[in-house]
Amino acid sequence: MKIAVSGKGGVGKTILASFLTKIFAESGYSVLAIDADPDTNLAATLGFPNSDKITPISEMDALIEERTGAPPGRATTYFRLNPKVDDLPEKYSIKRDGIRLMIMGRAKKGGSGCYCPENALLQALLVHLLVSRNEVVILDMEAGIEHLGRATAKAVDKLIVVVEPSRRSIETAYRINKLAQDISLQNIAVVANKVRTQSEREFLVSSLPDFEILGFIPYDQVIVEADLANLPLLDSSPQITNEVRNIYQVLLSTAQKQAQ
Repeated sequence: MKIAVSGKGGVGKTILASFLTKIFAESGYSVLAIDADPDTNLAATLGFPNSDKITPISEMDALIEERTGAPPGRATTYFRLNPKVDDLPEKYSIKRDGIRLMIMGRAKKGGSGCYCPENALLQALLVHLLVSRNEVVILDMEAGIEHLGRATAKAVDKLIVVVEPSRRSIETAYRINKLAQDISLQNIAVVANKVRTQSEREFLVSSLPDFEILGFIPYDQVIVEADLANLPLLDSSPQITNEVRNIYQVLLSTAQKQAQ
């Protein structure tokens, strides 16, 4: 199963991706978690030590030049569009508690020049991860689907858009849905997060009539306090864990029906 998680910044994409990653791993699946969000918080949320010292793939200049044939950060016309990447997950991922993690980073942007070698390597790696890997892949993305293209859209079993009870979050969900439709990505669903009241739940349901809603994750101040105290987030809230387990069961049931 290949799952991509997106949504407006701050809605809880990384929390959902982390809980799903942990639950899949605890259920016996081989799981590869991919951090494609420039904020790179997935490692820390999953409890990987020294997460701030992990170098993203997009910043490995020597690797980029070796695989694409062109140095990163320079305007160039000639480089390999399909670099070798099948060995990178084993070489450049880290592993903990049965979870393999890779941090993609993003291509650098500047005032001039084309930084295409980085893009070529990241895109080829993402295609390999989503198309060729025989395991659960959970992709934590920034607020959009910029990392996905037509080559990878069909490999995504579910694009989960995380929303919270706010108008801006709803607008972002519809924008992501439009972008997904443009690349023929059809399996889109919503997870509502930080839901405090029944009226907020009803607001989300009425505002998202065209979306499949996988679940409603309650707001839990315990998560905020655990984060402030630098305590493990994934063990701090039983009620959030229970709801994500329900979402996990829905995902499995959907996958089983699609396979029949």
